[in-house]
Amino acid sequence: MSTIHEVIKLQHPATKSRQVYSPLEAYWKTFQEWRKRRKLQTELCRLTDSELMDIGITRGEIDYVTSNHPISRDPLRWMSDIGP
Repeated sequence: MSTIHEVIKLQHPATKSRQVYSPLEAYWKTFQEWRKRRKLQTELCRLTDSELMDIGITRGEIDYVTSNHPISRDPLRWMSDIGP
């Protein structure tokens, strides 16, 4: 069925470019992002100080890192977003 949907979407380019979000969808997306950030924060808090130093952050930077940077599925990618 997904193949059929993809073919139909390709036939109607206006449908592909137009995205309508309801307030509930926006809330759900925001909630999911919050959950990802809380999970990352919990995982970082569980690391020892030397493990945190290995990835280039201190315990005091955990809140900053988890609140100001996009979440990536690749655990090493988000560190490259922080910079030197």
